[in-house]
This record gives sequence, C-alpha cells and structure tokens, in this order.
Amino acid sequence: MPLHMTKIAYRSGSVENLRKWVEAGPEAHMTTRYLPKRHEEMIGGSLYWILEHALVARSEIIGFEQNSDGRWTIRLAPKLILVHPKAKRAHQGWRYLAEKDAPPDLAEGEVAGDALPVRMVRDLSKLGFV
Repeated sequence: MPLHMTKIAYRSGSVENLRKWVEAGPEAHMTTRYLPKRHEEMIGGSLYWILEHALVARSEIIGFEQNSDGRWTIRLAPKLILVHPKAKRAHQGWRYLAEKDAPPDLAEGEVAGDALPVRMVRDLSKLGFV
C-alpha cells in the first residue's frame, strides 16, 4: 500500500483553479526543500490537497527529482481526482497520510456538493460529529 502526503493548496483559492494548474501540462511539479524520508513508499501514492481546512482532491505522485539548487521536485500526474471532503487542519509544508486515513474518491458522476460541503465538514468536525 503506498503512502500519501497532504499539502495546502494555498495559491489556488478554489478546486477549479487547482484543477487548471494540475492539468495544465504533461505533469504538475511541486517544489520542496527536503526529500521526504519515506519517498520510495510514496511513489504511486497521492498528494491530497487541503483547501478551506478540508482534504478535497488528490493527485498521483509519479516521482521525485532533485533540482540543481538542491531542492526537490515532486512530480504529479496531470489529473485532479476529487475526494469526499474530510476535515484537515492547515499546516506548513507537507505531512504523511496513511491509506486508512485517506478519504475515498468521489464516484463517477458524483459532485462534491453531493457529499457534505467543505465548510460544513470543518464545522461538524470541530463539534465532533464527523
């Protein structure tokens, strides 16, 4: 079972803007200072995007490459897959996410509004209902 990671989509503002960025080319690239220690387990896993304090989508991790400046590029498949929103506190950088804790993908034809809205998931989570 591959290992996943979470990351805030801080420049996106919306799922549609995130989709435009991820699906713009043959691959999406995200840069980080440090190579995750468990990077080999993450290839084939996903990067789960946090937007408005909830996991809302994921992108498959293709691999990792070191740049000439010493930083690392996380290579992502050019497809954004929507998931059932799951409350997640914001954090800096990235964090590991085990398979058992990852939210399921939305079914074909299902839209995020069919599941609970992101803000409602966050509020219900604070109250201990989700």
